[in-house]
Amino acid sequence: MEKFFKLKENGTNVSTELMAGVTTFFAMSYILFVNPTILSAAGMPFQAVFLATIVAAIIGTLVMGLFANVPYAQAPGMGLNAFFTYTVVFGLGYSWQQALAMVFICGLINIFITVTKIRKLIIRAIPETMQHAIGGGIGIFVAYSGLKNANLLTFSADSDSIIDATVENGEIMSADINGGIVPALSNFDNAPMLLALIGLVLMTILVVANVRAAVLIGIVSTTIIGIFMGVVDLSTIDWQANSLTQSINELGTTFGAAFGQEGMQSLFNDSAKIPQVIMTIIAFSLSDTFDTIGTFIGTGRRTGIFSKEDEDALEDSKGMNTKMDRALFADAVATSIGSVFGTSNTTTFVESAAGIGAGGRTGLTSVTVAVMFGLSSLFSPLIALVPAQATAPALVLVGIMMLSSFKDIDWTRLEDAVPAFFASIFMGLCYSISYGIAAGFIFYTIVKIIKGKTQEVSPILWVIDLLFILNFIILALL
Repeated sequence: MEKFFKLKENGTNVSTELMAGVTTFFAMSYILFVNPTILSAAGMPFQAVFLATIVAAIIGTLVMGLFANVPYAQAPGMGLNAFFTYTVVFGLGYSWQQALAMVFICGLINIFITVTKIRKLIIRAIPETMQHAIGGGIGIFVAYSGLKNANLLTFSADSDSIIDATVENGEIMSADINGGIVPALSNFDNAPMLLALIGLVLMTILVVANVRAAVLIGIVSTTIIGIFMGVVDLSTIDWQANSLTQSINELGTTFGAAFGQEGMQSLFNDSAKIPQVIMTIIAFSLSDTFDTIGTFIGTGRRTGIFSKEDEDALEDSKGMNTKMDRALFADAVATSIGSVFGTSNTTTFVESAAGIGAGGRTGLTSVTVAVMFGLSSLFSPLIALVPAQATAPALVLVGIMMLSSFKDIDWTRLEDAVPAFFASIFMGLCYSISYGIAAGFIFYTIVKIIKGKTQEVSPILWVIDLLFILNFIILALL
């Protein structure tokens, strides 16, 4: 194990990697139940998507750990699954089978741009200041996710601010609210809020005191406290409703559906809709690609997972000789595999930062996560007991650690500060890694044009800017 994962070389050991893997799993375990909830709204069987989520996570994460030897976990991505259901299926009127076919094609595109070095060239084209901004932005995104998942924030809006809503059977499923929304701190007048606060304080104490496995101890302790506070209800355990047998039976509905008559075979039948299909696939690919790139840059550089030498090798390496090469390939393959089983884009999870923050540095962390996902197929009712109030503090603390990237940005120099703001602060505010990166790139180019330094803008960035702008225009017209 030492020889395969090169533990000493990466400054880690078996116990640290195992703890990191368990920490990452619990930080992202919500996807086991959130992903089926979102995709089932599109008409997909809940239990089938549940098992497809597990299979996609296991395969993608194992490839990441065994092939790339990096501590990143993969699973169907948040945001991408919402785009799948609410935009592609509800908004554009495609069947969920056709949406899966689009995801499969997106995976093939990502494999192509990875093998042909396009994806690596994109990373090389990102200016160093922007890389620091993305790293800090990931920290804001992760911390904000933690605050949001713990329901520590409340948002209020008047009816005039609602610009669009999806209604099913008289019930509002989702709503788009304009600038009238006002965030505020939730009132600590109920058990879940108090548990989140207790978990945050407890985990802060453990982390600041440098307690070994502080994050994992915090998650477990907060869950146990939640039982006594009535937030964690042991009576909700239902082994029958969430049985593995039932999930396997339903998986037959989604497995391979992307290639059937209602999927790939009918996707391009209407010639008038082919441009829309192509742009939707590109939208999937752009979001998937830059979510992953943002996560790698944001968490890998400062921790040494991807060294400066490894990043420099991207320009001259051939085949799959660097960790970054192999990590990008693992991420690209996972999307197509997930679509075959019946789930939206599988991507590298930003919650991997929780395990990295706990000391994970090699693929052994990823393998541990994959094993935990495998066990979750048998013990999902128990895993479901871990409340968001227990895992959210881990995201907040890890996000705080990642904010150190901001110190390498000259905020007094507007030429750097403006694009850095949109690539980082905006990333958290709009709750999208890829859109934050898009805004940062576009404003970086605008600033360079104004300053007469267009020669500093890589040709690749010009192309990326145009693709993002086109993507925003298409989405606005849908």
